[in-house]
Amino acid sequence: MFPNEPMTVVVDPGEPPYDAPPFLELRGPLDTRRLEAALDRIAARRPDGPAWQHRLRPHGPGLHTLRLTMGAPGEFPAGLLADLLTDPPPAGRSVRAVAPSPLQRELLADADAHPGTGRQVEQLSWVWRGPLDLERFTAAWQSLVDRESALRSAFGDGPEPRIVVHDRVRAEVLRLPHSAEDWAAVVEHDRRRGLDPRRPGPLRVTVLGGGPAVSVTAPPTRILLTYHHALLDDWSAHLLLREFYRAYLADGTLPGGERRPDMGDYARWLAHQDIEPARAFWTDATPPSDATDSPLPAVPASAPVPDPVPGGTGTGRTWLRLTAAQTARLAAWAAGWGSTESGALQAVWALLLYRAAGSATAEPVRFSVTVSGRGILFEGAERLPGALRNPLPMSVVVDPRASVPELLALLRDRTLDMAAYEWVSAGQIRTWTGDRAEAPGPAGSLVAFEGRPDGQDGLTRELAAQGIRVEPPETLGARTAFPVALVAHHDGDGGLVVTVSYDRTRFAGIGGVLEHAAFLLNELPRVAGDSTTVAEVLELLADADGDAGADIGTDADADAAAEAAPAAAVDGTADDDDAPALITLRPARTPGAGAVCLVPSHGTPRFRYDLLARSYRGPEALVLLGSPPDDGRAGYEMLRPLVDEGGPLVLGGFSGCGVVAYGITRLIAANGGRPPLIVLTGAATSADDLARLLESAAERTG
Repeated sequence: MFPNEPMTVVVDPGEPPYDAPPFLELRGPLDTRRLEAALDRIAARRPDGPAWQHRLRPHGPGLHTLRLTMGAPGEFPAGLLADLLTDPPPAGRSVRAVAPSPLQRELLADADAHPGTGRQVEQLSWVWRGPLDLERFTAAWQSLVDRESALRSAFGDGPEPRIVVHDRVRAEVLRLPHSAEDWAAVVEHDRRRGLDPRRPGPLRVTVLGGGPAVSVTAPPTRILLTYHHALLDDWSAHLLLREFYRAYLADGTLPGGERRPDMGDYARWLAHQDIEPARAFWTDATPPSDATDSPLPAVPASAPVPDPVPGGTGTGRTWLRLTAAQTARLAAWAAGWGSTESGALQAVWALLLYRAAGSATAEPVRFSVTVSGRGILFEGAERLPGALRNPLPMSVVVDPRASVPELLALLRDRTLDMAAYEWVSAGQIRTWTGDRAEAPGPAGSLVAFEGRPDGQDGLTRELAAQGIRVEPPETLGARTAFPVALVAHHDGDGGLVVTVSYDRTRFAGIGGVLEHAAFLLNELPRVAGDSTTVAEVLELLADADGDAGADIGTDADADAAAEAAPAAAVDGTADDDDAPALITLRPARTPGAGAVCLVPSHGTPRFRYDLLARSYRGPEALVLLGSPPDDGRAGYEMLRPLVDEGGPLVLGGFSGCGVVAYGITRLIAANGGRPPLIVLTGAATSADDLARLLESAAERTG
């Protein structure tokens, strides 16, 4: 028994009626100070809750039982305690705390409200052609982590969110051989793995392939960055990628010291801002609550409005692409009216929202737009990695008698007015305006145009001199709080790509809407002059329904597109995030043998559960939980196949799944079932060792 061995916790719910606190078996080296600290952290979360006492009894080397007694009624969070005991302490000490911005608080709250869904987790992908020195590659990322405090940050525990900056965090770089999985599967596994913003290191790097030898027949190396919006945004990811290239070119060591300014400097700047001018601006500029904000514009009678998917879940994606020539024409046309491609996209969305209202008079429409958060009077903001990208409410009156250039000018002026307040969060605005501001609720929609820092061309030329060619990176789209989001960027050929992500619980598809958007983006530069009215454009749209004039990918195309071009499939074509509630990794060896249900946790890739299933020798079925069950009867029905299996049921997994696992035991007990044992262990435990622990627990339960 060595001090660095992982701790394993077995949570036993006890005997019927399961209303007493459970007891925990602790297997492995126990640091009593750590136990006390974990109990103190739980108590700090519930300052007005019951007073809990505990009794620890040793039963030999590396084996203890922990019994809990209550001083007042209440349910003890045994799953959380198991997570705290099995999670290894951070590699570095905490050196300072940073106050999160209102935006960061809102992003964290949204992610917390939707656990296990990958909410607010973004991915950036690109192709690396040529030799790749993996040791130098890893050293370069570690050098970046050492220099960037944002990459050593995590949200701390406690009643009030705070960001803790650690002095030492190990860069997480995972390398997979090409034979392991195809790229689409790698991206999907990584996305479902998610990121925990409460653990140091809000960025993960995955490499598929790579090596010093280059073969003309070998597939190219693909690289994936995964990061959490509550600590980093897309501007940050591109900024960090540029710094990584600098480090790689410098043999893996980034010159210079700690970056300043950092998010701590930004937090201090933010605390000194006068919010009264911002409050006055948003209060005066926000329209009444009856403004048109439907996220799904109406489509003609010949094309039925998409219905929600019965029982559908997850996020669907659809995309449109303008050619480089179409994009150049759109940019030149918008510039002629003092606007931009972003303004043109906003105008198209405003027209479609207005069309959905079916009005013949001037009406305000509203949606949200993203701002970089770096157009502020804070020196060095454009060089600052952090969470500054901000969705802000946009409102404009669409008058069918007004000209299209007038609509573009209204949107441009509104954008310029908003620029002074990019540091204000949408939650603050809703507090000031009540329900008049655009909210990421059932009727909200978001329009985003990705901005990227300059200065990467010189680095790509230096890489090319070493025989390395890197393609422009593409963001793959994050799940946000908005049920419909349009995100635009330029591809490597200069074409404009607009990806639409939508909530599949509300819409079966959105392809008809995207056809209308594609038609307008392609045709407005051709037909909209200084006197062309909004009404004339909408009539043109009705007459030419279905003639998009651009490449469009829809949900129906997803499988074919993924088969033909895996990179395109993950970089913008539709994907269906529906997943089975229970994934069978290995069936039971005999009928009625029971089941072991593995509960996934952040930071644990799918292949570890596959290895565990191959290592397990018991007769029970091995099942992976696809998504956390809801509370109440619906969640219990999802689990019923496990409960009705007839044999023993055991829950197991790696540190981080304790809260979900313990919730399952309470849900089963509340519906009259026998709650299962929970076996929870540290992430460093091997698949063979955890398999043996689970086999022992299943025998004990049987």
